[in-house]
Parts: sequence; structure tokens; C-alpha cells
Amino acid sequence: MRKAVLIALGALVAVALWWRRNPSACPYSQRFWVEAPHPLITRERLREILDPRPGERVLEVGPGTGYYTLDLASWLDPGGSVQIFDIQQQMLDHTMERARERGIANVFPTLGDARELPFEDSSFDAALLTAVLGEIPDQDTALRELRRVLKPGGRLIVGELFGDPHFVTEGSLRNRGAAAGLAFERRSGPKLGYFARLAVA
Repeated sequence: MRKAVLIALGALVAVALWWRRNPSACPYSQRFWVEAPHPLITRERLREILDPRPGERVLEVGPGTGYYTLDLASWLDPGGSVQIFDIQQQMLDHTMERARERGIANVFPTLGDARELPFEDSSFDAALLTAVLGEIPDQDTALRELRRVLKPGGRLIVGELFGDPHFVTEGSLRNRGAAAGLAFERRSGPKLGYFARLAVA
């Protein structure tokens, strides 16, 4: 029995290491991972650190099935909007269906790769990635792209939760952000489950 447990643990560690070395988006078929409650990186904590204002335009990269999106859209009313951006059309379709069911009309989808954002320079007041940055094969390029599309004074919120095989530590985020021209402002929550706020330097 003990041997079987050790083999299972070894296999689990091997899979986790493989995932870290081969970053990729959570497949739509495994969406239950992004639909489950998010301890520590709660909607309330997101709202506090993002400080959304009515009328703002916010980019959410990797919305999954809309765990944060629908609340975010309501925080930006009146006059604001959420541009959801994902590499999987199924995730976008799922989120848009949920928005329609709730009568939310200020969410707009775009399909693409975060390493090459199809948006104009300085076009968003804020951007958000939750448990997504580590899934992008080239985080540095993605952060530079996010910096490019943020307005002067714009803010980037990055959420991370320990246990995710693609977890990005605060230290790594600080260094990568600085290299991309994003200044680390503050963290909300413990280092094992946090939202970080960075601003255009």
C-alpha cells in the first residue's frame, strides 16, 4: 500500500513538473478547475485592488468561463466595458452565454494569443489575468504587450494561487514586470494566493 502511494505521489509530481515546463491553457474539457471557488483570490479582493470605475475599458486575458467577468462588467457600469481575450473560442462562447443569460451587454470577446494582442496602443484603463500568466509560453512578451495596450497610468492586476502548476511567484512577477516597464505597486493577500497590482512605469 505504501509503495502504491509513493508511486502515485511520484507520478503527480512528474505531471506537475511537466506542466510547468510546458505551459498551456486549461482545456475547455477541464473547465471545472476554473469554475470552482477561488480561495484567497476572491472577487471582493479583486475589486479592492483593481478599484474599477464606471466608464473604464478593461481587458481580461484568459477569462475561463467568466468567474470574474460578470461581476467586473457590473462594476464598470455605466459606460464601461470588459474586453475578454482568450486563445480558446469555447471559453469565450461560454462566458458570452453566461453574460447573455444575466442580461449583461458590456462584455466583448476576441480570440487570440496574449503574445500578440490585436489592440491599439494605450487603449485600456486596466488589464487583468488570474491564474493565466504562467500558462503563457512567453510571459515576458505577454507582459510587454499588456504594457503597450495600457494607457498612461494604467494598471495591471495579476492573480495567482499556489497549487496551480503554472503558479507565478511574487518575486518572478516583480522582475518580469519591471523588465516590461510595469512597476509593482502592491499585493493583496498572502504570497500563496494573491492579487498584485502593477502600473505603467
